Amino acid sequence: MLRVAFAGTPEFALPALAALQSHHEVIGVLTQPDRPSGRGRRLTASPVKVAAVAGQLPLAQPPTLRSEDARAQIARWRPDVLVVAAYGLMVPPEVLALPPLGCLNIHASLLPRWRGAAPIERAILAGDPCTGISIMQMDAGLDTGPVLLQRRIEIARDDTGGSLRAKLATVGAETLLEALSALAAGTLAAKPQTTEGASYAPRITKAESRIDFRVTALEIERQVRAFNPEPVAETRLEGEQLRIFAARALPPGSDSLSRQTDGRSSDPGVILSVQDGYMLVQCGQGLLAVSEVQRPGRRPISVRDLSHSFALPGRRLG
Repeated sequence: MLRVAFAGTPEFALPALAALQSHHEVIGVLTQPDRPSGRGRRLTASPVKVAAVAGQLPLAQPPTLRSEDARAQIARWRPDVLVVAAYGLMVPPEVLALPPLGCLNIHASLLPRWRGAAPIERAILAGDPCTGISIMQMDAGLDTGPVLLQRRIEIARDDTGGSLRAKLATVGAETLLEALSALAAGTLAAKPQTTEGASYAPRITKAESRIDFRVTALEIERQVRAFNPEPVAETRLEGEQLRIFAARALPPGSDSLSRQTDGRSSDPGVILSVQDGYMLVQCGQGLLAVSEVQRPGRRPISVRDLSHSFALPGRRLG
């Protein structure tokens, strides 16, 4: 059993923390400070803080790990290893050097592909057929450290950013335990990453959520899936924001839905018809069948319900 310090913030980190509590001694938890959230902008604890408090685990929330106080706190815990899972703060070299077994990061991609803050969304946007988990020995670079263990999973056609993140969180916890066991036994050696196939996954910006219907329907489908549940792909309908939560690409003539448009074609963004709970939208290439949307200040609804408020065919999105 190892003495493990844990650093994480969002829900993605919870399965790993729970797994460590069951198999090792968690001697301290680091998470980001409480942040304003919601319409009232009230200070809200991170999911990891909530779990740590519930588990009566020692907790620290330094705004940075570069301070002497933060480093002293970690040193007092005397961890064998520090495990990092979507912590969100840089871990400086002085902290990396503290645990005898180093600092391990649970990264949600098959490194060196998709180094950076948004590997899950970038994998869906790129149409990758698979992704996975990398347990990496952290160094001073951005996800450039040697890899201890990897596990691969397929990306399903209906996976969203949220569903894929949940799958990877579970796989990450399982892979972490395997890596820690082998590392403690001295049977696991880290392998340096190659530069071949390396790519960067920058943080998702709000501007990227705006849909351009001049691109292909498949590209827009991936955008909708990648940005669900956040920041959510969006367009405009009659000058009003319309967020799109669910949509699928239909190559022309490939589905009975597309055959019911009476052969009409239009400019990108035009709604051709509403049928069977979908609105068919012309794209630069192919049709997009949109099924779930949200208007400002309201809950997400089906397109069938939206069609009760708007005569949709012939209107243009964007």
